[in-house]
Amino acid sequence: MANRLTTALAELREEFGQFRRLFAFTRPYRALLFASWIATAGYAATSAGLVHMVQPIFDDVLISHLRVWQVAATILVLYLVKGVCSFLSTTLVAAAGQRAVTDLRNRLYEHVLSQSFTFLSRNSTGSLMSHITTDVEKIQNAVSEMAGDLLKEGLTVVGLVAILFLKDWRLALLALVGMPLAFYPLVRLGRHVRASSETSLRRWRDISEILQETISGFRVVKAFGMEGFETSRFRRAAARLFHVNMRITRATAVLPPLMEAVGGVALVGALFYGSYAIRSGRLTTGAFTSFLAALFAMYTPIKRLSRLSATLQGAMAASGRIFEVLDTHLEVREAEGSRPLPRPQGEIEYRQVGFQYADGHGANVLRSVSFSARAGEVVAIVGTSGAGKTTLMNLLPRFYDVTDGVITIDGVDIREVTLKSLREQIGLVTQETVLFNDTVSANIAYGLEDVDEARIESAARAAFAHDFILDLPRRYDTVIGERGSRLSGGQRQRIAIARALLKDPPILILDEATSALDAQSEQLVQQALSNLMKGRTTLVIAHRLATVRRADRIVVLDGGEVKETGTHEELLKRPSGLYSRLYELQFTPEDPAL
Repeated sequence: MANRLTTALAELREEFGQFRRLFAFTRPYRALLFASWIATAGYAATSAGLVHMVQPIFDDVLISHLRVWQVAATILVLYLVKGVCSFLSTTLVAAAGQRAVTDLRNRLYEHVLSQSFTFLSRNSTGSLMSHITTDVEKIQNAVSEMAGDLLKEGLTVVGLVAILFLKDWRLALLALVGMPLAFYPLVRLGRHVRASSETSLRRWRDISEILQETISGFRVVKAFGMEGFETSRFRRAAARLFHVNMRITRATAVLPPLMEAVGGVALVGALFYGSYAIRSGRLTTGAFTSFLAALFAMYTPIKRLSRLSATLQGAMAASGRIFEVLDTHLEVREAEGSRPLPRPQGEIEYRQVGFQYADGHGANVLRSVSFSARAGEVVAIVGTSGAGKTTLMNLLPRFYDVTDGVITIDGVDIREVTLKSLREQIGLVTQETVLFNDTVSANIAYGLEDVDEARIESAARAAFAHDFILDLPRRYDTVIGERGSRLSGGQRQRIAIARALLKDPPILILDEATSALDAQSEQLVQQALSNLMKGRTTLVIAHRLATVRRADRIVVLDGGEVKETGTHEELLKRPSGLYSRLYELQFTPEDPAL
């Protein structure tokens, strides 16, 4: 028994802590909340006043035929004030609540974007989408209902209970004696609903993950004829969600009949006692009718409050998942006193660099990597798959932080400068071009403000993209679809190169930027890359021989270590070297890039 009580208290403390964190988002809107509370108090007071007016209607108007106009005017004023207070309480508290939920959604989105790549590798896209959409929507629905019901109906019940005791405290105690019995199953069912709500949110996450995977991998699903398999997988996930939601529905549906049963018992007891009190002269007919009216009026707000409990439990489950994400901090942090990096000459040095992923499992991905690139040089990074080439490049813009050694730009440790200023100096063109469902102009000017059309067109010309852009339906104002789906691979790459040209960074990273293109597209992209690389310090993850041969220096990686360094000709003179073997296997004279 003691253990169960301790567990219950711990759960209550946890729920209270989550509620306090949620309520903290309403602090900027305290004025709205305060105004809504005043209006809510007015609504509850007028609701109780209308029930109280039942007594003079019977005793003075219907029986004694007195104060007709006075009673009628009072009722009209009460209804008018009640309507105004109801409107104000609902709209004002909803405005505060919805703004707070919007702030929560924005905070969650900003938090996700501020994290490192390690965070994204540990959380699937579908689960993060589920947090930002489904979980926040659960809280939003709860806020909407609480805005309309929790305080308003709660104060209304308090006002009606006051009327009951005002009319006859003995009768009130008799009528309310069963109420505590109804709240015990309410608490027990609330815990059941909380657990089911957490399971429901996990099922929503599963559906989001399936949707994200199948839609992003639509071509693969079609190519392998897996529509039936994916449909079955989705149906199973939807069926699991259905069963969980039905458990919540059944638990919630028990509450109204339970409240009705308790209310029926209270009404029967009140009828027996009331008839005796009227016969003995302790109660007038009007007072007893007013008492019954208050008792009946309590049913609707109590019913709404019982249903609100299930919604609130769902919101608590959702908030727990959201706060779990908000409490995860895997971002690359700026050092105290970090300063902006001025536009550098572009000299880069990797000095004894080592890297291991944050989970600490497995060997280092990189070990004691050292090389340098002077300003304006092209340095190619080659190696077998899994050698650590992309990881090496991801360290320069601090997508990850080195675990050993140091990386400098013009002699400055990149960990001593602000992330924004560091990344402003680096252009990135990758094999997997990321474009957005926006216009050509917006994609080229991405990350820049107030860019005129002439500069955008100039960058497009230098990237050999201008001609095909003119053939698009709306030219530079053409929306290119999700991830640039309305463009070919070569066209997407040239848009990405135009974007890098417009950014005009002194340092450039090319991550196998031409490996997925046909020979004709590659030729155009190579010409565009040549324009982009002029006067910039360039680090290239090389796949094609043409890029390697133009490099001022080649760094050969294997197993996370630098095995060889030199020019193309120097490395080929080492017949037993790794680069020579790679050259024989991959960079043969038949390569179409020659």
